[in-house]
Amino acid sequence: MKRTDYISWDEYFMGVAKLSAMRSKDPNTQVGACIVNQKKRIVGIGYNGFPYGIDDDKYPWESDGEFLNTKYPYVVHAEPNAILNSTVSLDGASLYVTLFPCHECAKLIIQSGIREIVFLENKYQEQSSVKASMRMLEDAGVTLRQIDNFTLGFTHA
Repeated sequence: MKRTDYISWDEYFMGVAKLSAMRSKDPNTQVGACIVNQKKRIVGIGYNGFPYGIDDDKYPWESDGEFLNTKYPYVVHAEPNAILNSTVSLDGASLYVTLFPCHECAKLIIQSGIREIVFLENKYQEQSSVKASMRMLEDAGVTLRQIDNFTLGFTHA
């Protein structure tokens, strides 16, 4: 008889996103993303960090202060990193992400052909960026689904 206590697809793919988030060096917010095609194959993963080739010891990780002295103009979010790490078409794919996407990521998600976003948290839902993201994603017909009570024993991300 087969096991019945195995994890679901949602738990599996969100687990990969959480594990990816653990690669982030951001001291405040670690975000991971996992893109899955319609055959339930992982086709892209990413986490938030500086662009390839940039020495992250020479750039700021602060979230407050003058714009150029914060991480914001330099960090690439997990979602575009996952999209850029993919080598196949993302038409009809699902994106598992640990934090609801900002408006800039939403534009890339829509343009890439991703049709579903499964997310853990939406702690910035009152910010204009997330409101714009929600508006665009809904108008583009992207399905949004939040996973509640997600636990796989990961404590770092």
